[in-house]
Amino acid sequence: MTVHTFSSRDFTRDVSAAKQAAAKGPVFITDRGRPAFALLKIEDYYRIVGANQPTLLDVMDGIPGGDDIAFDPPRRDVQIRAASFD
Repeated sequence: MTVHTFSSRDFTRDVSAAKQAAAKGPVFITDRGRPAFALLKIEDYYRIVGANQPTLLDVMDGIPGGDDIAFDPPRRDVQIRAASFD
């Protein structure tokens, strides 16, 4: 996989070149020399976020004779807090 880097100015001047580079691998777009954004193919994005993974509901829907299964899980109240490394 090839990684390309474009400055914000170069990206603005030639978006087409950045899109062509993204077809071969991720493209980092920099602001003042530091990576600020990443451009990648939509298929790669979906793979990263797991968008193509079936949900539990999808799996249950495919069970033969599963029309009679009642599935209503309770909602959880999850509290997120900062980790303590003491």
